[in-house]
Amino acid sequence: KIEKAKPIKCGTFGATSLQQRYLATGDFGGNLNIWNLEAPEIPVYSVKAHKEIINCIDGVGGLGIGEGAPEIVTGSRDGTVKVWDPRQKDTPVANMEPVQGESKRDCWTVAFGNAYNQEERVVCAGYDNGDIKLFDLKTMSLRWETNIKNGVCSVEFDRKDVNMNKLVATSLEGKFHVFDMRTQHPTKGFASVSEKAHKSTMWQVRHLPQNRDIFMTSGGAGSLHLWKYEYPAQRSKKDSEGAEMGVAGSVSLLQNVTLSTQPISSLDWSPDKKGLCVCGAFDQTVRVLIVTKLNKV
Repeated sequence: KIEKAKPIKCGTFGATSLQQRYLATGDFGGNLNIWNLEAPEIPVYSVKAHKEIINCIDGVGGLGIGEGAPEIVTGSRDGTVKVWDPRQKDTPVANMEPVQGESKRDCWTVAFGNAYNQEERVVCAGYDNGDIKLFDLKTMSLRWETNIKNGVCSVEFDRKDVNMNKLVATSLEGKFHVFDMRTQHPTKGFASVSEKAHKSTMWQVRHLPQNRDIFMTSGGAGSLHLWKYEYPAQRSKKDSEGAEMGVAGSVSLLQNVTLSTQPISSLDWSPDKKGLCVCGAFDQTVRVLIVTKLNKV
């Protein structure tokens, strides 16, 4: 148990090796710190990353997941999304901020994806007004954006370290959207399917590490829903002008359970034991669960 002066909002092991197990955290003061849990008194890396609270964090290039540099992405209430390389002090390697004249939006969720070789990498960010933005770190440009009409609570690629395949975004009013990221149409963007699942906020989505077509969502009413994505017969088709466009599949509910009267705000799967997962809720309880029969779906 380690106590720090500033409240911590988010953390990730994603940019560290399994041997090091360094924990990167974002706090209410806008600071990004990386801690060696063997000697946690002083951070091994520290930067005043944002002007306001860091809401969300993700890491890639560590834990044997994702090619390329070990990087951390942070999203903040100040409207900016920044990518950090712990080997570079004080300055981010990328800074995605609102363009001149655009109002700043609270960034609630960030996720790395497309890190399948040394050059490619994207960051997806979700905002309080329903905006989803996809930043391409190779070209340092905004690759795609859309709006799902409600605050985006969580975004996750089905795998960080493969050619972009699917992206799930959950929202404030209990709906989630699955985008097929294989085919980007020049004007329509990515094909998607949406599902209304929870009666309240859908806080989190996490894909099963052993099967990327199965994912779990957690809700504001204290429930967990387990979903399976079915691919369509053909994943792309040509439009009237001959441009390739994606075709969305469908989702089906495999199982659901209510664990708490309070929102389940965080969730993660074990990368080693299939079906083992952990969740944290507003009732101050951490629950460890096992999901069986996953090899039969």
